[in-house]
Amino acid sequence: MSDLQILLISIGVVLIAAVVLYNWWQDWRVRRSMQSRFPEGERDPLMQDAPSRREPGIWTGEPAAAPAGGDDPAEAEADEACEVVIDIAFGHPVPGEALGGALQSVARVGRKPVRIFAETDAGVHRARLREGEHYVSMQLAVVLANRSGPLTAIEWSHLWTLAQNLAERFEGVIEAPEQDAVLARAQTLDAHCAEMDAQVGLILQLAQARSRQAIAEAATSVGFLPYGERWAWMAENGLPRFLMQFEDGVPDTADQLHHRVDLVLDVPNSVPDDQAFSRMMAVGRDLAARLEASLLDDQGRTLSDSAAPAIDRQISGLYDQLDKAGFLAGTERAARVFS
Repeated sequence: MSDLQILLISIGVVLIAAVVLYNWWQDWRVRRSMQSRFPEGERDPLMQDAPSRREPGIWTGEPAAAPAGGDDPAEAEADEACEVVIDIAFGHPVPGEALGGALQSVARVGRKPVRIFAETDAGVHRARLREGEHYVSMQLAVVLANRSGPLTAIEWSHLWTLAQNLAERFEGVIEAPEQDAVLARAQTLDAHCAEMDAQVGLILQLAQARSRQAIAEAATSVGFLPYGERWAWMAENGLPRFLMQFEDGVPDTADQLHHRVDLVLDVPNSVPDDQAFSRMMAVGRDLAARLEASLLDDQGRTLSDSAAPAIDRQISGLYDQLDKAGFLAGTERAARVFS
């Protein structure tokens, strides 16, 4: 073997070792927030399917702002995996101001959100209308299914009526699939996604009622950040792993006293993690200690540390199912269906 070959092999070994060390260091940074390692245990009843495909209000799903230079091509078209589209071709280019005024009421049909896309007279596809532009066609995209259930005939008819009104106003022509085919797709998607939908919860039962501000301060001290009307424990990429929310039915006021708070891991809307439940449980114990609270499962029972690994495996299996089905957890596509 020549000296050059030996040198190249040595360089390769050094590079591989550097990559391995860097990955280990990154993994150590993530895991150091865990308070302890949990031993193996039996399957725990905490891991349950979501009771029904309803709107739990866990995920905010707010779209990101449009880039200054133009719409992202991936955002400027409907998602064929979970949306159905009605196309409208206008008889003449329509000013953005006029079209925007006509679309003010087109945001939702029933419990299904509607997204709007348009094509300019210059052939540019937009996910948001802009002043000064003229549009020659548009699409109304409605989600086929979400936690409220599959798209219904009433919701589809409502969208069709909105499309007809737009077509009449701007001398347009409508193109859309047949209703029976749309509803069949909606039923299939709903049934498929219902099999992969799950939420896991923990209860912090406070020994003494505390104000929202006191709870928020304790949550901040263990790493929670404000997230809409809730608090989120974030992953390194800025997406939530799990949420903290105040008990339902209690007025949202700063001086209102609370007897409990809930931690919720919404599996399809969280960042995939092989230790998802263990992580939430460790943070929950830390927060419970600061609030002088008992950490319970979502049925109000005393929580066993030994249950964590089994629940982690079940959640990890759901993450794999979602990924294989094309609904990677934590993505915008997953949020459209699991919301």
